[in-house]
Amino acid sequence: MFVAVCLVAAWLGGTLIDAKLFSTRLELRNLFPSLQHPFGTDWLGRDMFARTLKGLALSIQVGLIASACSCIIAAALGLAAALGKTADAIVSWLIDLFLGVPHLVALILIAFVFGGGMKGVVIGIALTHWPSLARVIRAEVMQLRSAEYVLISRRLGKSWWWVASRHMLPHLVPQLFVGLLLLFPHAILHEAAITFIGLGLSPHQPAIGIILSESMRYLSTGMWWLAFFPGLCLLLVVRSFDILGESLRRLADPRRSQE
Repeated sequence: MFVAVCLVAAWLGGTLIDAKLFSTRLELRNLFPSLQHPFGTDWLGRDMFARTLKGLALSIQVGLIASACSCIIAAALGLAAALGKTADAIVSWLIDLFLGVPHLVALILIAFVFGGGMKGVVIGIALTHWPSLARVIRAEVMQLRSAEYVLISRRLGKSWWWVASRHMLPHLVPQLFVGLLLLFPHAILHEAAITFIGLGLSPHQPAIGIILSESMRYLSTGMWWLAFFPGLCLLLVVRSFDILGESLRRLADPRRSQE
């Protein structure tokens, strides 16, 4: 609960923060971290604490949207695998195909094809992060397909879509929710990675990847705080989502719920 509260607070803080803190103030440039500026200021006098909060909020937003889209793709393909042997073979082939391509390479190519920016990053992450979850959903669907209540519904003339939405999907919701939280760390790190190399979000947006990329040219001058605090905050957010996802997975697993 504490981890969830901290994540919500970080997102709200970055969303509601005063835009004046991002304005250029040359008289305050290159200030060392202090009580007034906890993360110091950059070469334009911008408050790094405000920029880091805004970057975290933006990264969380991109990560959650992309992870949610990946979960939808995984659920759709996992349910489609129950249509028959041909559908299952196609879904398995797609999963193996995407798992065989490095995430970062495919993400860069897809983001470039869709024009970069937030749209390209979200689409790229959504289209590259679903295979592992889809494999789990497919295995669960294969077990549910042979369940007695599913077979009875089919014998009563219910359509496959009716059975999938009424019988299978409710059983998959916990796995999809846990999968969303476990996909997020990968999504946010990959978003920061391609933004860092200049293929992600716009340079005008204070994303963490952009902040880290801009700070590299000033590290040799001793301005270590420009990269240290944003990088540390990114790792804390990623680790927090990882802890949250693992905790929910233990709760959802009857064999591990007492751990």
